[in-house]
Amino acid sequence: MPARGDSWYDVVGIGFGPANIALAIALEELWPQARVKFLEKESGPCWQPAMLLDGADIQNNPVRDLVTPRNPRSRYTFVNYLHENGRLFRYLNLPDHYPLRKEYARYVQWVANHVPADVDYAMEVAAVRLTGPDGGHPAVEVETAGGELIRAGAVVIATGRSAYVPPVFAGLVGPDVLHSSTYLDGIAGLPADHDGTLAVVGASQSSIEIVLDLAARFPRAKIVNIMTAFGYRLKDTSPFSEEVYFPEFVDYYFHASPAGKDRLRTQLRPTNYSSADRDVIDRLYSLMYEDELDGRNRVTMRTNQYIDGAWRSSGPVTISMTEQITGERERITADRVVLATGYRDLGGHDRAERVPALLAGLAGVLRIDDELGLSVGLDYRVGTEPGVPPIYVNGLCETSHGLGDAGSFSLLALRSKAITESLHVALATAGRNGAPGHAALAGKEAS
Repeated sequence: MPARGDSWYDVVGIGFGPANIALAIALEELWPQARVKFLEKESGPCWQPAMLLDGADIQNNPVRDLVTPRNPRSRYTFVNYLHENGRLFRYLNLPDHYPLRKEYARYVQWVANHVPADVDYAMEVAAVRLTGPDGGHPAVEVETAGGELIRAGAVVIATGRSAYVPPVFAGLVGPDVLHSSTYLDGIAGLPADHDGTLAVVGASQSSIEIVLDLAARFPRAKIVNIMTAFGYRLKDTSPFSEEVYFPEFVDYYFHASPAGKDRLRTQLRPTNYSSADRDVIDRLYSLMYEDELDGRNRVTMRTNQYIDGAWRSSGPVTISMTEQITGERERITADRVVLATGYRDLGGHDRAERVPALLAGLAGVLRIDDELGLSVGLDYRVGTEPGVPPIYVNGLCETSHGLGDAGSFSLLALRSKAITESLHVALATAGRNGAPGHAALAGKEAS
């Protein structure tokens, strides 16, 4: 299918979740003349739809939203969302420390529906490739699953990290074995009186939230939580550790040596991984204690386990595991297995992917580091061979930029500014000053 007549853009953004929504705000407020197209595979704006669980919060200061750290006077702040929806004083009266995840998801939807971005929903991207010079300049060509071709001077990829499925479960993912990223859809078919076994693999915030949710939804079910750890560990929420979400830390981490990055990751892992907040840990422990008091055994934990096999014959899924201290072996069968096993980063280790799937076809012109995977600059621009148009990754750079890129809202606003400013310079340097909509960046933040 040929490219449509109006298919030239300064920038094409792939994905319209929080990362590229924040970019759309920055473009509106800093470079409104830019001609930008966003493509999103979902049918409408959404954020974590599979994990909008009752009572779950965002574990993040709400002021670290899509725009406030860059421009607190913007109309797209979380506080203004509350004000315009008549919820500000009700929210301020809440006894909770953090907003409900459901409410923050509605904030993200509200911004997506109000920012004047050109977005095509239900538009999955099949490939990103280089195309012949357009007007003498290099260009990127994006092909959708429907065969439509869209050309641009630059591309920003914000598709989110891909789900990590442990190799032992490879080939089993489907109706009975699901990743937490599809949790709510995956359990939708179970009746409320289900009395079978439901297994949750993992020891993270997500896994404990899922265990609690299953216990509430299916009070007759037996829930087995399998983990490699001794038990749930408290998340490190020390304000000193939380400085990993400061913009200064990004620069510090980015310029660290590979050994320095490894040291920092090891030190700071409990701020975001293999740990959970005290409120959910306390809720689960209290639930299990009360069940024991009442002679029930709804939730059991299999800790220090190494899962060495998983298979499905004609019925439930069988999981084989070994207790790593005693060597005791055990098998369980489960009607559903939920993998709360996290996501893949960019990098060279076994849980990572060296290049995002959409850029795999360009691997020959991309710079790839043995340790970090895809080479990415401080401005989130991908390192390439000379003559390749600007390519950016937005929200995929934890390995190179630190924990602020680990799916957190904390630095979205500032990252969007860095990408916008870099885009402007890159396109101007490429000689696209005369491209439709190309103009200088706004001298001040919009209010």
